Amino acid sequence: MAAEMHGPDLLSVVVLLGAGVVAVPLFKRLGLGSVLGYLAAGLVIGPFGLKFFSDPQTILHVAELGVVMFLFLIGLEMQPSRLWSLRKDIFGLGALQVGLCAVLLTGVGIATGFPISQSFVAGAGFVLTSTAIVMQLLEERGEIATPQGQRMVSILLFEDLAIVPLLALVAFLAPMSTTATGGLLWLDMGIGIGAIVGLVLAGKYLLNPLFGFLAQSRAREVMTAAALLVVLGAALIMQVSGLSMAMGAFLAGVLLSESTFRHQLEADVEPFRGILLGLFFLAVGMSLDLSVVAANWQTVLFYVLAFKLVKGAGIYIVARLLKSSNREALERAVIMAQGGEFAFVLYSTATAVGILDGQANAILTAIIIFSMVLTPLFIVALRILLPKEKQVLDDVDVAEGLSGNVLIIGFGRFGQISSQPLLLRGVDISIIDNDIEMIQAAAQFGFKVYYGDGTRLDILHAAGAGRAQAVLICVDKSETILAIANLVKAEFPLVQIYARAYDRGTTIELIKIGVEYQMRETFESAVIFGQNTLIGLGVDPQEAADIAADVRRRDAERLDLQLASDIYAGGDLMKGNAPVPGPLIKPRQTGRALNEETASVLPSAQGADAN
Repeated sequence: MAAEMHGPDLLSVVVLLGAGVVAVPLFKRLGLGSVLGYLAAGLVIGPFGLKFFSDPQTILHVAELGVVMFLFLIGLEMQPSRLWSLRKDIFGLGALQVGLCAVLLTGVGIATGFPISQSFVAGAGFVLTSTAIVMQLLEERGEIATPQGQRMVSILLFEDLAIVPLLALVAFLAPMSTTATGGLLWLDMGIGIGAIVGLVLAGKYLLNPLFGFLAQSRAREVMTAAALLVVLGAALIMQVSGLSMAMGAFLAGVLLSESTFRHQLEADVEPFRGILLGLFFLAVGMSLDLSVVAANWQTVLFYVLAFKLVKGAGIYIVARLLKSSNREALERAVIMAQGGEFAFVLYSTATAVGILDGQANAILTAIIIFSMVLTPLFIVALRILLPKEKQVLDDVDVAEGLSGNVLIIGFGRFGQISSQPLLLRGVDISIIDNDIEMIQAAAQFGFKVYYGDGTRLDILHAAGAGRAQAVLICVDKSETILAIANLVKAEFPLVQIYARAYDRGTTIELIKIGVEYQMRETFESAVIFGQNTLIGLGVDPQEAADIAADVRRRDAERLDLQLASDIYAGGDLMKGNAPVPGPLIKPRQTGRALNEETASVLPSAQGADAN
């Protein structure tokens, strides 16, 4: 009976999840990144490995939704004003890179004896970088918001826009293309432009009212469903119009980036994005046809290396022409010198119109997948071969032979304010920091800050920590604060330590180390903030000051209890805002005293309730 029941294929689901759970942490521990882990896991469980799956294309089509949702989340971070500021990079840098690389890669095909149409299609597929892999790598490295990351994002956006003309050129180069077909291409392009305009108008005038209406229902699942509807609906409109699903999702994200529901949408879509994006990489790994690779391994190996080297050279040339540093140009070349997921669509289209045959399609697909697989390995190799980036110390003096009475480590907002009472009193202070830009900016405001890392003992000696009366630790990271405090206490036990604390946990650790004074960076300002709020609400200033003093007293008592016990001690000293539970049914009769002791208390309690 159980065998005859038709239910979900749980074995496939378990295998997919298990492969990712095992491979990704292992590869990340080895420093190879999650992308390569997913690709390797897909190869192992696919039709050319352990044969758990026979049709990876089905999984790939579903998993492409992960790329769609990823682009939607990126769009949410790209306000229209910010996107407009990137227009030069998108249409300048992007167009130049795509154009030059397309010419170079087409030249590789022609030079090795292939017709111009096949050479162009093969090169065009390799020109379009894998959005999924590049965005995942940038996210793992925390570089999406950096100028270098934004330039790569701009190039990826232009490549998405280039999909339409590339498909048009493939149809134009087809052996059966006719004049009538050319007319249809213009119609298709018109439909695509119309879809973009329609999506922009819908996003501007419909989406915010829609989410406002749904928010009134206070049904979380409806908001989640609406978020998915917007993402997938925009992707569907773009796909039906002959454009990229990813571009549709990106546009939807941009249109909602200034919406009041932006953070709600991000939270709703994020879980689906992570799972589906991992599934996409698994499916790409499964799609690698090892039988084709084995039969044509010399061809595959040659073109993988040739295409990656030629495309990388083109990317490097464009980057250097537009004044990028040598390091940035090399990193961009290594990260983006690969084919992309859109190549599968382009090669399938070219096969359908007769430019490629089935064998060529399989070989080119294998070349694209191998280029994706090799990218994380090339990044690791570049990291090993490329020397560590040296900071340019222009107009910056390194800490050496300093002799101030007070040494300030870290000169951000906290350090700058802390220095003012000392400077007004005429105290001789020395200041070190390891942020070059901050040091240069501080010089413009009349501060002499020396370059130095406070976690290094040699720098502390050079900065005069041993000769100072006090060391002020004003950096903002708790682990750095504690590292410096431990080092100074161990090496210079007679020096007073005054430390900024990030939070309560850091405060407790600093007290245990034995610093002379510590202050949570937001505590005193927050108390004064609350005190002035009370005054604004009509409370007498003296009463507000007394309440603030009571807050400080309670906090100090709680801290003592936490030092003696654990972080959860002294919770009763904090005033919470949780409602106090009352009786579900109001008593019909008032309470009666059963003895003399309660009789003396009960009337006062009832009187208090009456007030």
